[in-house]
Amino acid sequence: MSERITDPKITDPKATSWYEASARARLDGLLDSGTFREFIGPEQRRMSPHLPLFDLPRAFDDGMIVGAGRIDGKPVLVAAQEGRFMGGAFGEVHGAKLVGLLRAALVARPAAVLILFDTGGVRLQEANAGETAIAEVMRAIAQLRAAGVPVIGLIGGRAGAYGGGGLIAGTCSRLAISESGRISVSGPEVIETNKGAEEFDSRDRALVWRTMGGKHRRLTGGGDAFVDDTVAAFREAALALIGTAPAFDLATMEAEQARLEERLARFGECRDGTEIWARLGVNDPAAVPGMTTAEFDSLLASLGETHHDAR
Repeated sequence: MSERITDPKITDPKATSWYEASARARLDGLLDSGTFREFIGPEQRRMSPHLPLFDLPRAFDDGMIVGAGRIDGKPVLVAAQEGRFMGGAFGEVHGAKLVGLLRAALVARPAAVLILFDTGGVRLQEANAGETAIAEVMRAIAQLRAAGVPVIGLIGGRAGAYGGGGLIAGTCSRLAISESGRISVSGPEVIETNKGAEEFDSRDRALVWRTMGGKHRRLTGGGDAFVDDTVAAFREAALALIGTAPAFDLATMEAEQARLEERLARFGECRDGTEIWARLGVNDPAAVPGMTTAEFDSLLASLGETHHDAR
C-alpha cells in the first residue's frame, strides 16, 4: 500500500465541490483524515498496455484509485474513478483494479465498499476488456451483497455514471446522487446519434437533467439520497446509507421486480420527466429543477413513494 496523495491547494477537503474535485480530493475529504491507504499506488505505474497502440497518453493509475480507509471510524474499502482521464472509462487495468478490490472485500469484510463513480462507460479502445470488466464487477458486487457487505455508490462527477458504469450502479445496495449526477446506460449523445435530435437533443441540458439527473433518479427510486454538491454532503449520505442497506435475498429481489413492473405500467407512456413527476403527485413539476436540497427533501417526504427494496 502507498501513502495518500493530497492537493496542497485544498485547505478544507470536506467543503470542496464534489463535481469540481479530482478523485483523490474526493477521497481525501470523504474518509477520516489520514486513514486512506492506496492499493497498487502510482509508484507501481500499472497502466493500460493498449493505449500506446492508439498513440494515446496513459495515466499512472489508469484513472482508478483503490484502497482502504475509515469513515467515522468504520473500516471501508473504496474505489474512485478519475473522470478527467478518458472520461473515467473502463479498460483492462481500470476494471481489474475494481474487481480485485471487490474480491478482496469478500475476505476483509469491511463495513462497506464505497464506489465513487465518474465514468462514461467502457473505453472504446479496450472494448472487450472493458465489457468483461463490467460483467465481473457486477458479479462481484452481487457476491458481496449476498455475503452481507453493503456496496454504496456515490455519483456527482463530471462524467456521471453512464454505459457499463450505469449498469454497475444499478447493482449497488444504495446510491447517493447530487444535482450534477447523472445515471443512464446510454448517454445523451448516443441517444441522439441513434434516434436523432428530434427524439433527444443532447445539447438541451435541461432535458438531459430531467431525464437522467439526480432529482429525477431520486424521484423515481433510482437513487436513495439526494445531496448537495460538497464532499461533506456525500460523506454524510454514505454514512447514512451504510446503515440502511437492504438485505439481498429472494424476497427483496421479488419486491424490486414488482416495483419495476408497476413503474413501467404507470410511467411507460410518459414522454418527459415532468410528466412522471406529475403522476407521482408533484403539484408544480416545472419548479422541481430549481428547488434547493431542503425544498426537494420536503417534496420527497410529502410524496412518500420514492423508496424501494433493492436495485
